[in-house]
Amino acid sequence: MFKNHPKGLVIAFFSNMGERFGFYTMMAILVLFLQAKFGMSAESAGSIYSWFYFAIYALALVGGIIADTTKRYKLVVLLGLIVMLLGYVMMAVPGTTLAIAITGLMVIALGNGLFKGNLQAIVGQLYDDPKYEPLRDTGYLLFYMGINIGAFFAPFAATGIRNWFLKINGFIHDASLPAMCHAYLDGQSLDIAKFQDLANSVSSTVVTDLSAFAHQYIDVFSRGYNYAFGIAAIAMIISLLIFVFYQKSLPDARKIQKAQKEQEAKEHKEQPTTEKFPIKNLIYAIVVFVAVLGIFWFIMKNVDIGFAVALFCGFITYIILSSTPEEKPKITSLVFVFFVVIFFWMSFHQNGLTLTLFARDYVFKEVNAFAALFFNLKSLLSIILAITGIVMIFTSKKLVNKIIAAAFFLGFGYLTYYYYQINVGKMIPIAPELFQSFNPLFIVALTFPINGLFSWLRNKGKEPSTPKKIGIGMFIAAFAYTIMIFASANLTSPSEIAQSSITDYERVTPYWLISTYLMLTIAELFLSPMGLSFVSKVAPQRFQGLMQGGWLLTTAVGNKLLFLGTYFWERIELWQLWLIFVGVCVASGLLIFALMKKLEAATS
Repeated sequence: MFKNHPKGLVIAFFSNMGERFGFYTMMAILVLFLQAKFGMSAESAGSIYSWFYFAIYALALVGGIIADTTKRYKLVVLLGLIVMLLGYVMMAVPGTTLAIAITGLMVIALGNGLFKGNLQAIVGQLYDDPKYEPLRDTGYLLFYMGINIGAFFAPFAATGIRNWFLKINGFIHDASLPAMCHAYLDGQSLDIAKFQDLANSVSSTVVTDLSAFAHQYIDVFSRGYNYAFGIAAIAMIISLLIFVFYQKSLPDARKIQKAQKEQEAKEHKEQPTTEKFPIKNLIYAIVVFVAVLGIFWFIMKNVDIGFAVALFCGFITYIILSSTPEEKPKITSLVFVFFVVIFFWMSFHQNGLTLTLFARDYVFKEVNAFAALFFNLKSLLSIILAITGIVMIFTSKKLVNKIIAAAFFLGFGYLTYYYYQINVGKMIPIAPELFQSFNPLFIVALTFPINGLFSWLRNKGKEPSTPKKIGIGMFIAAFAYTIMIFASANLTSPSEIAQSSITDYERVTPYWLISTYLMLTIAELFLSPMGLSFVSKVAPQRFQGLMQGGWLLTTAVGNKLLFLGTYFWERIELWQLWLIFVGVCVASGLLIFALMKKLEAATS
């Protein structure tokens, strides 16, 4: 798999695995934790969620500036790992208050800002060697695949620890109960008979005091999530140790700084450089930031969107003013891509927000034996390994390898059948958090086929350029939300079930949501690793860390716009909500193709 690639690639994605585990833990349970623990509305929880994910990526700018200035990329990455670990420990403390929870989230975001963009910049530096340059796109795909292995296990770990804690306290899981418990305690309108029936169904004894039950269920439910954050902290420790012991395999930017400066002196002779006027450019950027924020405040009375847009505009101002005339065409192309990708992330990261709410409120709570195979870690791993055996049978050249592959297929195929048989005739409960495992699973499963497709097209001289791949990804994302439009046809609007839940008869099959995640993952593989590769190709060498931070800033702005999903959640019909995301993805794809010649010229 890593043949012909620099050995540091393996260290990079193992170091990033803990961050991905924590990221997908948050994506799976953060909104549900905020609602279960503090009784928040979807809109309030969505606002905190969007600020958190905005901060994760926006602070990558800070990390990029520090690393570019000091050239201590590996040290900044190490500090990021340590700070993230501290944040997850704060979130893991049972009985967390809202203030402590928000503080923990901001600490995690700061650590991620120091870590994320700079590790990606280090991966780019691995491929600066002319020997590895042709493999840059493939390298980023492999990096992207590897780090998502940790992400795949996160939802199962979070759900498992939460359900275990409920069980030892005499309860079982029901996703709709925390909201009903809060509604009962707050004296809101509620179907008491239905609440009593649900309380009895999840308790080991008959519930005689609904108030005591509500308090206890909320406490146990939310503490289970605290322990899930603790599992994420353990994953961070593992990544930290890997990075500490094996970081020597990664490039040290300081060792090549002298050569870079000599090259820059030749390329930028008699041209103004960022080193001469950094303060002036920063002042201009701050002025733009304040002006844009002021416009949003005075005209729209909206700081949420205004802050994100103002930060993006300030960054663009700084980077354009800091670039030389020779660098500006490439910088301008990057800016266009950054702008378009904002709308992809606004749509894609609904997977931890409105798509999770959809899974909780509208998807079957229980599934048959076949569907249950995809929501159980043991059976899902058996399926994966059985399929691996099939692939190895057809790709292995040696007879002994084919025999081993056949044994894999037969052994794990039988195990899959066993897990199916023991549940035949039963209805198996599933948790909404588990849907978050499908995105990393599909990334791992589809990376090689998509990479193979690109290689096949490359050999025929027909491989799409990196900008074309990004544009295609936008249209695939639009198709993903088209699936959700069909899935939501005739469903009751969220506003009508705010303090209750729909009947099992009205719920939809999980295959709708799984299909949506499949298409969103394909879109992600066309866009995200390709975008990272595009930045590393086009960004001037002296701006590598900063521009990787800029790429993450676009993700931050898109994440800040996530709250639009929960803003409209209880205000419009479901199909109308998904149509918004279809529209922005189609418009973004069209814009990319309209600018294609300019973008392709930047990579030549």
